[in-house]
Amino acid sequence: MNKNLFDLSGKVALVTGASRGIGESIAKLLAQYGAHVIVSSRKVEGCQTVVDSIVSAGGSAQAIACHIGEMEQIEAIFEQISTEHGKLDILVNNAAANPYFGHVLDTDLGAFQKTVDVNIRGYFFMSSMGAKLMKKNEGGAIVNVASINGVIPGDYQGIYSITKAAVISITKTFAKECAQFNIRVNALLPGGTDTKFASTLVNNPKILKQMLHHVPMKRVAQPDEMAGTVLYLVSDASSYTTGTAINVDGGYLIG
Repeated sequence: MNKNLFDLSGKVALVTGASRGIGESIAKLLAQYGAHVIVSSRKVEGCQTVVDSIVSAGGSAQAIACHIGEMEQIEAIFEQISTEHGKLDILVNNAAANPYFGHVLDTDLGAFQKTVDVNIRGYFFMSSMGAKLMKKNEGGAIVNVASINGVIPGDYQGIYSITKAAVISITKTFAKECAQFNIRVNALLPGGTDTKFASTLVNNPKILKQMLHHVPMKRVAQPDEMAGTVLYLVSDASSYTTGTAINVDGGYLIG
């Protein structure tokens, strides 16, 4: 067994939603531990900025744009990865959509469809195509970034919470059926994190106060605090871990 259980040297990793926030932190940490990281999000410019930072620090990375709400783009990115690298060892599904904040009864079809297309259909087919490529290489690791809202629905985040519950179920289903191919599938459940994506919550004093009342650590997380758990889940340190959902929430789900 490798003495450094977290060594990712020679691994090819794809991280979606990696141009900022939690995804950026994950991409940088995986590169720091030796992986060649494919930094992906809808717009390649933001991805390239992250790639430049990784490369300047001595790591290996490339930028590929992919909107996981578009099936054609999902197919294209895996075709490119297969052609250029011939394998995929690590997939981190982090890109997500949350276009609507309001009462669940007022959710319109557009917001519903966009959230489902990205958070459910996107995660499902990213996992499916990623696992097929991993199967050819006799193994790999997938991490789906879900949310504590998938366990306890967030206030005025109805459809988002519903899709994140689905992500937890997707994780368990793929873990169960892909274990025979030496593919492990786990989920990260972040709590409140200081990112642009969560700015509606974190930057609203009333909502933040209400949220922190339920957090024993009495603060929100920084994006870097999510990356270590992902490193564990994609490394040999978690070689017998699959189908689990790890809460990184400052204790929020303790109740």
